[in-house]
Amino acid sequence: MYYCLVDFLALQVLLITNHDVLLRDSVAADRSYQGRYRMFLLAVISYYIVDAIWAWLYELQKLTWLYVDTEIYFIVMAVGIWLWLRYVVAYLGIKNIFSQLFCYAGQLLFAMVLIVTVLNRWWSCMFWFDEAGGYHVGLARDTVFIYQILILLLISLYTLCFASHCNEKQRKRYYTIGLSGFIMLVLVAIQIFFPTYPLYAISYMLGCCLLRTFVVENEREEYRNNLELALEREKEQFQEYKRTWKLAYNDALTGVKSKRAFMEHEELLDWQMAQKVKNKLAIIVFDINNLKQINDTLGHDEGDRYIKEACKIICDIFKKSPVYRVGGDEFVAVLENDDFDNREQLQNAFNQIIEKNFYRNDVVVAMGMAEYVPTEDECCRQIFERADQRMYARKRQLKKFTSPSPP
Repeated sequence: MYYCLVDFLALQVLLITNHDVLLRDSVAADRSYQGRYRMFLLAVISYYIVDAIWAWLYELQKLTWLYVDTEIYFIVMAVGIWLWLRYVVAYLGIKNIFSQLFCYAGQLLFAMVLIVTVLNRWWSCMFWFDEAGGYHVGLARDTVFIYQILILLLISLYTLCFASHCNEKQRKRYYTIGLSGFIMLVLVAIQIFFPTYPLYAISYMLGCCLLRTFVVENEREEYRNNLELALEREKEQFQEYKRTWKLAYNDALTGVKSKRAFMEHEELLDWQMAQKVKNKLAIIVFDINNLKQINDTLGHDEGDRYIKEACKIICDIFKKSPVYRVGGDEFVAVLENDDFDNREQLQNAFNQIIEKNFYRNDVVVAMGMAEYVPTEDECCRQIFERADQRMYARKRQLKKFTSPSPP
């Protein structure tokens, strides 16, 4: 019964080490090496079951059933080698003449076993049982095994010859297939001389363990590494997106929101007005005085400093409102909530600072504010235009002051 125990142990090892492959849903593309590996494992499982039944029937000397099971044994064995060759071709990515050679070799083995198995019923060229129930093998059986040895030898030589010309990833694949093929070759060769020993089952067990350890686990590690690289790339792309978004929605010089951001906010406010969900709203338009004169006389660097100083004054007063730079010397603030409630105080505070700056040759900014009137305004543009008109009125008012020389 040790024969059955070997098959049972080999089956348990295969199911434990490859349960995730066997129990998953059908592979998306059976022509891929993952799908072919799964098909090969199913063939190996079938072999273990048939081989264990053979040993059990041999012990019971149920010759009729034993004969049928022996026929199935050879057919399943041939299918296993055929599927293994298909997996090797797909896994190694062989796309030369050897890919056809290996596939044809597996098909030929399967056809050979089918033909010989049928002939064996009339001419005992593969196997037979004597009257005492003893198992005997014929020349055809040895020929089938020798043919398998030649295939395995060809695979081993091929992988060893081509491995040195591959990159590190491919080299590991070639060495793994070559080593598993060599182990199977040795045990199949010994099986020729010991037909009642479970050496073929042991060869499958060792070969599958090698494939699991060096193929499936390596592929998972490679997948994890690739996933980490992909996540890193996504992180970089996200950071790039954030930088791009910041460039598009924030003014590079002052750091406040850009004209694009104001246009989108304007669309939102228009929608809220149309839905009658917006009541408290005021828009302030700002324009910096003397910027062109400063650029022409003191240079653009001084002009940029002037713009940033003007922006700081606006943001310091209207701390709770979004501020947008909508032109070279133009800013807009949208007042809602607390800033809207305190709009008059904020406007007075801002104008006081500007009037002091005027007489100190410092930054001067004209502002104009307009409130949303639900019964009159249908969109932000109407509020903006009123605020713009008041800003120009304020500009004219500032010019009536005794003009200081520019800073």
